[in-house]
Amino acid sequence: MTTYNNLKLDLQEGILIITISRVSKLNALNIETVEEIQTAMQEAYDNDEVKGIIFTGEGDKAFAAGADIGEISQLNEVIGRRFAERGQDIFAMIEESTKPVIAAVNGFALGGGCELAMACHIRVASHNARFGQPEVNLGLIPGYGGTQRLTQLVGKGKAMELMMTGDMITADDALRLGLANHVTTPGMLMEKCLEIMRKITSKAPLAVGMIVDCVNAWYDKEEHGYQTEANSFSRCCGSDDFVEGINAFFQKRKPNFKGT
Repeated sequence: MTTYNNLKLDLQEGILIITISRVSKLNALNIETVEEIQTAMQEAYDNDEVKGIIFTGEGDKAFAAGADIGEISQLNEVIGRRFAERGQDIFAMIEESTKPVIAAVNGFALGGGCELAMACHIRVASHNARFGQPEVNLGLIPGYGGTQRLTQLVGKGKAMELMMTGDMITADDALRLGLANHVTTPGMLMEKCLEIMRKITSKAPLAVGMIVDCVNAWYDKEEHGYQTEANSFSRCCGSDDFVEGINAFFQKRKPNFKGT
């Protein structure tokens, strides 16, 4: 079994719980963590003892509060494209997994954290969970598939509003919009996820996997949407507005965007 710096893995009766463990950073998804998620998912696929996978965040404040701003600030147009395409590929592994994947959203799920939750097949949120794609505040757009999956889950109009404003929404709002499947108390969150997972893993594994394939086939991954997202993320990384957004973030002031 691989040793991880940012993840904790716990196999319980065929259910693998993957906990993002960067509490001091609100479980922000730095590049190393995203790469570790790929490794953990591959090991889960290859392990016949693993019947289902649950993602959660350590602590009671955050599932995953976005990307690592320090790393994001170093992106340029070329590196930004690779950054987006790599994240898209890894999150596609989760979405296309023929083993069921549930997100136990125990707090902030923002930016890449929201994109990770959306890549999972089912999302269960605690009452204190908050969802959002705030990248626009940095002069960016979602780059790990968020422009596509949020639209699929909540519809075009609401997805545009959430991404254009960068607003956060509550767990109850996420449930109403279809972003969350269930909302429960923080103390019952993992038990609710395990209950759903046990029900799914009691069914025929081949049929469950084929349901994933068939549902995902409706959203053709070869369509230009994901590539358009990567291209646009790259362009944003080369913009003056991105530099201004990052500087404003670190200087704790309101950005003055120019549209260039």
